[in-house]
Amino acid sequence: MRTIVISDLHGCYNEFNALLHKVKYQAEQDQLILLGDYVDRGPRSKEVVDQIMTLHRDHGVIVLKGNHDQLFLDAILKDEDARWIRNGARQTLASYCDLSCAHEELNQETYEQAKTYIKTHFSHHLEFLSSLPLYYENATHLFVHAGINPFYANFKEQPEDDFIWIREMFHDQATNLDKIVVFGHTPTVHLHERADIWFQDDKIGIDGACAYGKQLNALEIREDGSCYAYSIPAGTVAVSSETTTYVRK
Repeated sequence: MRTIVISDLHGCYNEFNALLHKVKYQAEQDQLILLGDYVDRGPRSKEVVDQIMTLHRDHGVIVLKGNHDQLFLDAILKDEDARWIRNGARQTLASYCDLSCAHEELNQETYEQAKTYIKTHFSHHLEFLSSLPLYYENATHLFVHAGINPFYANFKEQPEDDFIWIREMFHDQATNLDKIVVFGHTPTVHLHERADIWFQDDKIGIDGACAYGKQLNALEIREDGSCYAYSIPAGTVAVSSETTTYVRK
């Protein structure tokens, strides 16, 4: 069985499905793990959440929570709006409410009406995103949206925000774990100046910054421990059979 890991979909519905096709994902045989950030910035957040809910329900896909999923929840359910508005709210509201506001400033009345519409008509989405775990681990790898705090002897005891927000403190320190940490959240262009997957001895970063016009990455982990990387350029709708693969054991 293969493990296939994808992160930071950010409403990039077409690219997500093109990438699943490219890696030849087979739900009956492969374990798909999604590392969070399903909404914001990209154009089709609602469709992405619909799809991952179906994948989780029908095929046991592992779905973790990201910081943008939490921002979305906090704005809709707790009226904690400012941070979400600065980080892709317009595109998400446009997707859910069929508004032509994806790249425009929202007036307060329209914003509040859109939030109420989502709360009323998509409570199942909100309940699903609220229920998502912060990490998942198997025998060889730990999967998480942003990373772990290396200064906690037991990462499970770190603050919940670290799972979805941590950056340099995690990137720059050894994890001191016996498992490799696979994470998204920080675009790999900030880690090695390329959108390709970032491999280190104890961690692997996979966020290709698709919502910023770069690419969507998938990490394939095979039973023998070898890793293969696939990517789809932002804007991809269809996909050819060709693939660029990087191998690591």
